[in-house]
Amino acid sequence: MEKETCRGAFSEKILEEAKKDKDIVVVCTDSRGSASLGSYPTELPEQFVEMGIAEQNAVTVSAGMASMGKKVYAIGPASFYSMRSAEQVKVDMAYSHNNVKIVGISGGLSYGALGATHHSLQDIALMRAIPGMIVEIPSDANQMRGLVEEMLKIDTPAYIRTGRGAVPVIYEKETKVEIGKAVKWYEGKDAAIIACGQLVWRALEAAKALEEEGIHVRVYDMHTIKPLDQEAVLEAAKECGCILTLEEHSEYGGLGGSVAEVVSENQAVPMKILGIPDEDVPNGTDSEVFAYYHMDVPGIAEQVKKLIARKAY
Repeated sequence: MEKETCRGAFSEKILEEAKKDKDIVVVCTDSRGSASLGSYPTELPEQFVEMGIAEQNAVTVSAGMASMGKKVYAIGPASFYSMRSAEQVKVDMAYSHNNVKIVGISGGLSYGALGATHHSLQDIALMRAIPGMIVEIPSDANQMRGLVEEMLKIDTPAYIRTGRGAVPVIYEKETKVEIGKAVKWYEGKDAAIIACGQLVWRALEAAKALEEEGIHVRVYDMHTIKPLDQEAVLEAAKECGCILTLEEHSEYGGLGGSVAEVVSENQAVPMKILGIPDEDVPNGTDSEVFAYYHMDVPGIAEQVKKLIARKAY
């Protein structure tokens, strides 16, 4: 299966677009290599700002340039752009309505053995609670490219979170992304899985495995956490009768929390939020931690079976 990094896809696409639009500016925080920016800084030095290890300053400087008409993409580690820069994101970006897109790289468990200081497992809860922010988690490189195209069309502040490693390519090239609209992969009605980010392909693999057992599962790629596709959530609840959410984030306040808010107010059905529990996470690669928390393909399939059993009560 072909694999590619979302951060590399972003850098490739933003360089292509910035060559056509001098108002596009990339701001970086000592992370050229981590962000896979490649030749962008040397090819477009007048459209690049290196801030060093200073995420709060990077957000404020980005907001200042945006207030002067620039289309700013601030890229760097998701853990630091979300937690360390929360006040600047809230006030300088969102409250001030500045056209800044934060691209948080190495989100979730991507930094692996570096541990809790570098894990980014609370960022979605924080960002979605800030008024005016769009929150996106692309699931593969082609979806990231399509997302960059859409983000350039709007002047709304946004947070785009990606992982670090290469992930399977599940979308075709030239994929169009509709912000706020989930992608439905399968039409099964025994249960629904709503996933985001690199866990989407694991959800698809779990659905294939369950299909072999005669269990037909619907899978949604909820790449936009805010604004959430409430129609897709209600469709899943009404037509499938139970929902499993799957995310590389704390069980509190992320995709699962967003879906539960809609379900509890409109169409109560059995639900399971499969994410990282409220505890210190063991150090290890993301795949190792996913397996530990039963968020690998066998674990996902088992959770779906348990949910289906709950439908009978």
